[in-house]
Amino acid sequence: MKILLLNQFFWPDSAATSQLLTDLATHLEEQGHEVSVICAETGGYSISSDELPPAARVYRTKNLPFSRGTLGRLLSYASFYLSAAFRGLTLHRQDLVLTLTTPPLLSLIGTAIKTFRGSSHYIWEMDVYPDVAVDLDHFKAGGTLDRVIGTLADFSRHRADGIVALGDCMKNRLILRGIDRDTIHVAENWADGVSIKPVAKVQESQLRVLYSGTLGLAHDVATISGAMLNLKDDTRFRFVFVGGGGNSGKMAEFCSKNDMRGVSFHPYVQRSNLGNSLSIADIGLVTQRESCCGSVVPSKVYGLLAAGRPILFIGPAAATPARIIEKFGCGWAVRCGDTDSLTDLLLRLAENPADVSVAGQLAREAFLNHYDRPLGVARITKILGADRLSSQQNLFPRAPRSKEDIQKPSYIFDSTPKTAERNL
Repeated sequence: MKILLLNQFFWPDSAATSQLLTDLATHLEEQGHEVSVICAETGGYSISSDELPPAARVYRTKNLPFSRGTLGRLLSYASFYLSAAFRGLTLHRQDLVLTLTTPPLLSLIGTAIKTFRGSSHYIWEMDVYPDVAVDLDHFKAGGTLDRVIGTLADFSRHRADGIVALGDCMKNRLILRGIDRDTIHVAENWADGVSIKPVAKVQESQLRVLYSGTLGLAHDVATISGAMLNLKDDTRFRFVFVGGGGNSGKMAEFCSKNDMRGVSFHPYVQRSNLGNSLSIADIGLVTQRESCCGSVVPSKVYGLLAAGRPILFIGPAAATPARIIEKFGCGWAVRCGDTDSLTDLLLRLAENPADVSVAGQLAREAFLNHYDRPLGVARITKILGADRLSSQQNLFPRAPRSKEDIQKPSYIFDSTPKTAERNL
C-alpha cells in the first residue's frame, strides 16, 4: 500500500507529533508499505544522533520560517499549505493519506487529495481545532474566526474515511461538533519502552516531584503553585521543572518572588536521555486546564508510565490522564483549583513512600500492557486498515535497518536541524 503522511514536524524534529509520526512511518515501512512524508523544512529540533531515520521518502517543503508572531505565523502556515498541497497533488497516486493537525486545517489538503486523486483519507487529531483556540481564549466562541475555521475543519472531518482521537474525551468533543461517532476511532498515544525504562533512584529523604516537557497555556499552573507555596518551608519536598513553554517563565518568576528554595528549573533534554531525566522523580506531574478537556490530550503521561513513575494529575476528571489513573491505580488525580486537597495529598505521600512505590510499579505494568510503542503503532495501523496487505503487495515485512543501510539521497530537501527536546 502507498501511504502518504502529512504534518509540519517529522524526523529529526523532536516535537511530540514528530516522534509519534516517525514511529508510525518506521512501523509501516517495516510492514512492507511504501511510505512518503510531506513536512516542513524549517522549525527542526534534533533528536539524539544514535537514532535512525525511517526509510520513508521525505519531502521537505520550501516555506517561510515558522514564527510566533500572529502575522508571521499566518504567512508561514499559508506558505506551508501551498507547498504541501502542490507536492501532495503532484505525487504518484497514494492509496491512503493520513493528515495530522499541525498546523491547523492541514486535513483540507487530505480532502483535496482524496477528491482529485481518489485516495482514502484519515485524520489523526492531535488537537481539536478551533476548540483549543477558543479554550485558550485566542478566539471568541462563536466569533468569526471560530465559525470560519470550524466550518473548514468540519468540512474535512465529514468527508474523511476515519478520524483518530487520542481519548474518549476528544471523541466526545468531535461528536459535539456533529461528527459521526462511527467514523471516530480512539487510539491513545505511546512511548518507547526500550529507550525509557525504570531506573533505580538514589534513596533520598525528599519527595521529588517532576514536571517534564512544555508548560504551556493549556496547562494549569495555579493549583500546583498554591500547593508549592503551602509547602514552601517543608524541606521534605523538591519540585523540579524540566523544559520550557509559555508558562515556564511565569512559574520561575513566581518561585523567585516567593523565595522558594526547594524548586529548580532545567532546559529540555535530548530524547535519548529522557528516560534518565524522568527517573530522577518520585512522582511525575501532569496538568491540564479544565477548559481544555478533550481539545488537547497531554502526551507526557506515557513517558512517565514507561519510566515506572506514578502520575500526579491536576485537571478535569473526564480527561484521559485521570481515566488512566482511575483504571490502573498508577497515581492520583486532583481537580484544578483544589489547592488544599493537593497539599494534603503531597503531605500524605511524603509520609507513606510505600504508596508511591506501589503506584510506580502499577504505572510500568500499565505501560507494558497498553502503551508501549509496538502496541501504539499497531493500534493506528489497524485503524488505517494497513495491517491487511493485499495479494499484490509485498507480504514479507522489511527487516529493521542498521546505520549502514541509511542512504542520504532518500531524503528530499533535507535541512540541518537545530538542537533541543520537547514533549507535550
